[in-house]
Amino acid sequence: MDKDKIDKKDHILDVAEKVFSDQGYDGASTRSISGEAGVNMAMLNYYFGSKEGLFLAVFNRKINSFKDLLQDLGNDEHLSSWAKVETYLDMYAERVVNNNCFQKMLYQEMSMNKRTELSENLTQILMQNVNEFHKILKEGVDNGEFNEDVDFEMVTATIYGTKNFIINAPQLTSMMLGYDILDENNLEEKFKPRIKAYQKKLLRAYLVKENDKTQNTYPAYVK
Repeated sequence: MDKDKIDKKDHILDVAEKVFSDQGYDGASTRSISGEAGVNMAMLNYYFGSKEGLFLAVFNRKINSFKDLLQDLGNDEHLSSWAKVETYLDMYAERVVNNNCFQKMLYQEMSMNKRTELSENLTQILMQNVNEFHKILKEGVDNGEFNEDVDFEMVTATIYGTKNFIINAPQLTSMMLGYDILDENNLEEKFKPRIKAYQKKLLRAYLVKENDKTQNTYPAYVK
């Protein structure tokens, strides 16, 4: 595929992500997306086939970029397993907070009361990144840095669940936290550093053996 076609597809995906985030999957239409992107319906259907195909392409692009970062992180021989977990928590917080509307809409599509073919496809794609994270946890167990009885699945649920509860119940959590959780400045300046610090402290206590001397130093990764 030549560069012009790649650029055109990326432009459509950029527009589609914004429309899906603003209007939700059910509220968005391929006609409104094609109009906002400045392309005709024939081109959109040629590239993506349907609204579901377009949504999956948007999601797949986001997941694949994060998967590449996770694979690079997991293969970095200069980092301890705990440093990799810390870096993962930083990357995850950056991505989910910066894409809050899309993340909320995504998990609504994957909710238990919407077991559609679309939600099943989204789950399978998301599991790619879950598996990459589990590789990091397994490395820590295998090299003796982490406790032998680590529950990989519950660690993952803790990371995802904390964010989902706070973001997806904004009225309750805004009252609980004392600030509007939907305000972008609050998300950036208050919530993001708080969830990073909390999850690092929590997971270090659970994962790392008491006699471990791992330092909390690691290189910055591209978010």
